[in-house]
Amino acid sequence: MKILITGGAGFIGSAVVRLAIGQGHEVINLDALTYAACLDNVGSVADHAGYAFVEVDIRDAAALEQVFKTHTPDAVMHLAAESHVDRSIDGPAAFIDTNISGTYTLLEAARAYWMGAGKPADFRFHHVSTDEVYGSLGVTGLFTEDSPYQPNSPYAASKAASDHLVRSWGETYGLPVVLSNCSNNYGPFHFPEKLIPVVILNALAGKPIPIYGAGENIRDWLYVEDHADALLTVLTKGALGRSYNIGGHNEVRNIDLVQMICALLDELRPGTTAYADQITYVTDRPGHDARYAIDATRIADELGWTPSVTLEQGLRKTVAWYLDNEAWWRALQGRKGVGVRLGVSA
Repeated sequence: MKILITGGAGFIGSAVVRLAIGQGHEVINLDALTYAACLDNVGSVADHAGYAFVEVDIRDAAALEQVFKTHTPDAVMHLAAESHVDRSIDGPAAFIDTNISGTYTLLEAARAYWMGAGKPADFRFHHVSTDEVYGSLGVTGLFTEDSPYQPNSPYAASKAASDHLVRSWGETYGLPVVLSNCSNNYGPFHFPEKLIPVVILNALAGKPIPIYGAGENIRDWLYVEDHADALLTVLTKGALGRSYNIGGHNEVRNIDLVQMICALLDELRPGTTAYADQITYVTDRPGHDARYAIDATRIADELGWTPSVTLEQGLRKTVAWYLDNEAWWRALQGRKGVGVRLGVSA
């Protein structure tokens, strides 16, 4: 297939780009190169004959029209989004503008292209979303594809709105859409403002390792390369109009996750004291969901996909990658807002 991937210079998007090229697909990587994007993430495929990059904002209707006209994709995988919850608390406008208005603009460009091509039956628009749209779980239960939407942060609300837009374009206009909602991703090329890279890099720098609240919040962690494989599976095998939850089967409390990372660093880059001594408890962020957990039965039963990387395996790979790629993360640490505590203004 020839796949137009939005946000392909970001963390998850770049993993999808690399895997799609590896599987023999052609890729058009569309990215606005905002603060969290990095073309080094796709450096390994940049010279591949089947790869093209276009610097375009998904809010630019005229530019999108030209991209579709020039590259004539068989499918769209929509990953471009503002995604950091803490930033959404301090500056929600960018999330509304990009995640909602941008998704609308992309949907309209894709619909016009699809209609102009005679509504090909094999065209697909795959919208990639998050489990945060479902809100917060108690100590038991799992999010299913039928769970009600109850977003609690501006980020989650903006993604919930974009989910509804995509579904409605499928129902109202017949656009061939599929959707997916994933649990927390981690792995190589993770932008250094999210929890796992913050823990690794603060530990290495001898800085306090911040834990929100008591560290009791629970997340299900999904290795990013597993997620990329799941996304391409949904794109190529998913039923039209269907939504698929993608999880890693790796539930863990934040404090336990941090302790695991510190233990790996003690082994792989031992210091004079244990890295866990740097753990510092800080004021929780507003609206911090207590627990996320995914029921991924549908994608397993219908599409035959299950995760292949355990949390222990994935964390070891991730820590080792950061230790081996200092030049990559040091170049990003100087960007605006990186390393600054956000999301406490509410």
